[in-house]
Amino acid sequence: MYNIILIGFMGCGKSSLGCRLSYQHQLPFIDTDKYIEQQQKQTVAEIFAQAGEPYFRQLETEALEQLCCHKVKTIIAVGGGLPMRAENRRLLHKLGCVIYLRASAEILYDRLQHDTTRPLLQGTNPKQTIIDLLAQRAAIYEKTADIVIEVDGYNGEQIATQIWEAIEQYEPISD
Repeated sequence: MYNIILIGFMGCGKSSLGCRLSYQHQLPFIDTDKYIEQQQKQTVAEIFAQAGEPYFRQLETEALEQLCCHKVKTIIAVGGGLPMRAENRRLLHKLGCVIYLRASAEILYDRLQHDTTRPLLQGTNPKQTIIDLLAQRAAIYEKTADIVIEVDGYNGEQIATQIWEAIEQYEPISD
């Protein structure tokens, strides 16, 4: 039994694809940002504003630790910054099969340019922020992933099919 974990930059489709896969394959779905919001009774933006990003990143680690005790196969979408901590990468692999949804900066900007809920994109030049953050994160996403799925040029149904076909072929490496 292993969970299916979706990682990637904000706006790449982790939450929407997680919901789609959950519905199609009758599996529970957890979005770690929503999970944290429910526990903290605050939005991610409120947590960032009131307690800061380091506090939120610690909450992400705590959420992963809690999910490691979860005994039901689940689809899990994680926040875009979550894999940046080495401890979180270890926990992701303990949780299951890690799938990186790779999207270009152009596609991400198209999807996110009008989104006012993302704390890291509230500066004066969100496009440059996306380019810079993606440059910092892409190699870590790649290194963390068991499977990489390209999302540019595909619709949700096509991507969900690619994910499920990759999962069916996936053979975990035993320790």
